[in-house]
Amino acid sequence: MIQKVLAENNLDINIVQQLPAERKYILDILTAEKYIDVIIPRGSNQLIEFVRKNALVPVIETGAGVCHTYVEESAKLDDAAKIVVNAKVSRPSVCNALDTVLVDKAIAQTFLEKLAPMLAGYNVEIFADEDSYRILKDQNYPLINKAEPEDFGREFLDFKCSVKIVNSIDEALDHIAKFSSKHSEAIITQNPVKTELFLNQVDAAVVYLNASTRFTDGQVFGLGAEIGISTQKLHARGPFALEKLVTEKWIVKGEGQVR
Repeated sequence: MIQKVLAENNLDINIVQQLPAERKYILDILTAEKYIDVIIPRGSNQLIEFVRKNALVPVIETGAGVCHTYVEESAKLDDAAKIVVNAKVSRPSVCNALDTVLVDKAIAQTFLEKLAPMLAGYNVEIFADEDSYRILKDQNYPLINKAEPEDFGREFLDFKCSVKIVNSIDEALDHIAKFSSKHSEAIITQNPVKTELFLNQVDAAVVYLNASTRFTDGQVFGLGAEIGISTQKLHARGPFALEKLVTEKWIVKGEGQVR
């Protein structure tokens, strides 16, 4: 379809091509330094890792999203529950969907009792740490598992998430620093000091206050049609569209000047 439109506009149809997916052909692309300016891999973690390790051509990584939402003790719990549910269930197969809920111990019982029936309505399977498992089990949550270490830092891409109770914002920040893929991270709070601490200290492409991580999207951010969401730091980070692929060209006109 794209090539048909190109032809109708008197453009070379080979501007856009679909190439074979076999790895041996991908290697040719990754090493074609003279012909290719940049590669933007879209696909599984395995594909992106393969490209990163083998490319001689510059690469913009669009990495996996392991996204956390931290519900701090001053949070408005009704709002927090709605945000968590939206981040998990509105489209669970995408990279900006929630994977782990972190809950302050001071509000864990009340919040999880509020959250449980909402997630159960969508048949979300929960992998809970010891404390949250006890609370959710008492609520007769239907799809509950004791979390294994690998359930934290895991991108579920499904109606599944992990839950962990933390003692403080410092513990939440340490957990995110250890397990985040630096994609999208959120805090739900009414505390301005903890807000600034979280927003400044969390190293991620997008950091949220009192909002769903599901907003991480190029078109939502007003950037135009999204090319990808980069979790690296140079040069494109976060949602990016065509403007992040534009480079500079310097033109210098002289009249015999020398240095």
